[in-house]
Amino acid sequence: MSVNEVFVKKTIALKYHLYFWGIYFFINFIRWGSYFNDYSYSFASNLVEFPLHIVIVYLNIYVLIPKFVFKRKYFYYVIALIILLGVHYIIRSGLNYWLVTKNLWPESQGTQEAFGFNHILAVTIGELYVVGITAAIKFTVDFVNVKNQNQQLQELQYKTELKYLKAQMQPHFFFNTLNNLYALTLKKSPKASDVVLRLSDIMKYIIYDASKKRLSLIQEINYIDNYVELEKLRYEENIESEISIEGNLDGIQVPSLLFLPFIENCFKHGVKNDEKLKLEVSFERVAQELVFKAVNNFNYHEKDSHGGIGLKNMRRRLEILYKDKFDLTTDVINDMFVVVLKIPIQ
Repeated sequence: MSVNEVFVKKTIALKYHLYFWGIYFFINFIRWGSYFNDYSYSFASNLVEFPLHIVIVYLNIYVLIPKFVFKRKYFYYVIALIILLGVHYIIRSGLNYWLVTKNLWPESQGTQEAFGFNHILAVTIGELYVVGITAAIKFTVDFVNVKNQNQQLQELQYKTELKYLKAQMQPHFFFNTLNNLYALTLKKSPKASDVVLRLSDIMKYIIYDASKKRLSLIQEINYIDNYVELEKLRYEENIESEISIEGNLDGIQVPSLLFLPFIENCFKHGVKNDEKLKLEVSFERVAQELVFKAVNNFNYHEKDSHGGIGLKNMRRRLEILYKDKFDLTTDVINDMFVVVLKIPIQ
């Protein structure tokens, strides 16, 4: 459906049309009745004129504007509107003359010709006022409706994209962990029970907790700790890791699975032959900002180390979640790959 079609749909409920015309009729009746202290004339003349107002208003909104303005035929719109106003003037003046009074313009000061230039101008300006205010109300309401619909569609797109990004993070980890668990069970290693327990916690987190929009930061850190311990089994504990916390992190809520991809990248790119993987992860609260930092040695032989789809996806997710209110930087310092993410505390 095009934008033009959206704007000519009947988006305002019938009762509001009735409220508007009822209030407008009452205001006009009081206004012109008090103007020359003749309420019976005001009521009769408004009773004749209001059906004409209604016809012109809806012809303008649902016929002329879609047919000419939306198609950028402005000249034809002006001509059609002038013709419509001309027909309106003739019908209105004729009905008032036949049904209400022979004096078609009692509001005027001094002697004025009913069908003279001044009368035509006054009636036309009055009708343009009605046409203008109704069109403004109609398209303001429609604009707000379209904006709300677009926002809902955008939120749905964001949710869908977030689910897709989350889904990309997990399968290979579970595959590797299950392989390690299988190897441990063959060896009848006592570590197998610990792996099962940690894997159970992670699966519970993924199935139940990660489906929530936000979780406590402490839960996220606990999840990362379980993840790191399971990865140590994969690399036969050829890993030196440290997770540090600075400042009061109690009560801080963060989007689920926000930090895991950075930790995954550390393991993906950090092991170099038989050297130990050195991993440092820190969370620090600085005023109303949370600073996450991940530092690790990395594989110099990979051309796009720590880059590629992983960081692109994470940057895209951060843009969805925080727009421009985050700061993500990556750098190489003293042969260590450093990721620093700053997000507002909500």
